[in-house]
Amino acid sequence: MFKSNVGAADRILRIVVGLALLAVFFIYPDASWRYFALIGSVPLVTGLLGTCPLYSLFGMSTCPVKKV
Repeated sequence: MFKSNVGAADRILRIVVGLALLAVFFIYPDASWRYFALIGSVPLVTGLLGTCPLYSLFGMSTCPVKKV
């Protein structure tokens, strides 16, 4: 589907940050600003899939270089 361009450390960080932001959404049910925490789904999905559309757009990658 998409080329993997997110390295292991980057993936772990994205998943942790995404889960933390989504947890804020459920911890504060009465806060009007809690819907901003749904942005946590973006790093969570990119971390789980191992690809980042913005990295592809800018030609970046945090994956280790494969030796040939």
